[in-house]
Amino acid sequence: MNKINFYFKVICIISLSFVFIYLKPICANAQNSRNLSQDELINMDVFSKVSPSVVNISTTTLQMNFWMEVIPKEGQGSGFIIDRKGHILTNNHVVANAQTITVTMADGTRINAVLVGRDPNTDLAVIKIPVENVSVVAVFSDSSSLKVGQKVIAIGNPFGLSHTMSTGIVSALERTIRISSNYQIDGIIQTDAAINPGNSGGPLLDSSGHVIGVNCAIYSLSGGYQGIGFAIPGHTAQKVSSQIIEHGRVPRPWLGVTGVTLTPVLAKWFSLAITEGILVTEVIKGSPADAAGIRGGNRKAMVGGMLLYIGGDIITGIEDSKIEDLDDLRHILDKMSLDTTINIHILRNNKKITLKTKLKESNIR
Repeated sequence: MNKINFYFKVICIISLSFVFIYLKPICANAQNSRNLSQDELINMDVFSKVSPSVVNISTTTLQMNFWMEVIPKEGQGSGFIIDRKGHILTNNHVVANAQTITVTMADGTRINAVLVGRDPNTDLAVIKIPVENVSVVAVFSDSSSLKVGQKVIAIGNPFGLSHTMSTGIVSALERTIRISSNYQIDGIIQTDAAINPGNSGGPLLDSSGHVIGVNCAIYSLSGGYQGIGFAIPGHTAQKVSSQIIEHGRVPRPWLGVTGVTLTPVLAKWFSLAITEGILVTEVIKGSPADAAGIRGGNRKAMVGGMLLYIGGDIITGIEDSKIEDLDDLRHILDKMSLDTTINIHILRNNKKITLKTKLKESNIR
């Protein structure tokens, strides 16, 4: 009986020791959690859930130096996995002209990636890694419901420092930034979350850890963070990435005209009855505009120090949408689908005419 009591006591002591050893850290962690604010807990939760889907992207491009020698140049950026097939979304300027693309995962694993496609117009691109390297996939949210003041979190690789998180708020919505000399993106998200060189292509997240944007640019006089960053809205990124994955590019309808925005000065010069629209200077052969019968300029004239082909039609609207300038034309066409028949409203010899055409993809690559 005494032996039984002895063994019982030994078992109790061992059990209590086990509970003390393993329960103490749990209690300590619980105590630490109680000392953290709700905001801190949200930040920690989002980072732990999403950071495994965020990658560092290193590229090598070939450039000419002063002596016309070809030299390699390395670049850095960020990206994030968007599906189980290994597709990674990033910025076009991160991978443009890259000869090699290397992805570094959250655990430090380095993988060679291949380019799926690029869309310079929206500064987005998709690359791909083998499916066996995919563990966590980032999830998009509805970025159209964002509000100014909403909490946001950015994860990326600023200055090559892997998996860095910064927080802030939505500072403004519906900003417009010009990506190239002839294309601008509307609906841009402005944030004060710290975004620096190397953050490009990383996700901008809401407090649930869902992707609401793709970090793309900063406004800076010094090249570093100054409180203004920009992100391409998530719904745009989703649409563009799906098109790239399916087609290797983004098929867009075009009209096939070149022209200049009509101004009151030009309207007065040509004695026009309107002061807004697009003065067509050239119509691309074989384009939807050519098929519609739109006419370009037929003679040269120097107007305000600018050489123009004049005498062409003036585009004033498409369907029910008024066109005041070239940006209006692009915005309207971007919302339309290929093979759609549209009405084009023009002014020809000061007479209003409506023409029809079917939208096609540009034949210019």
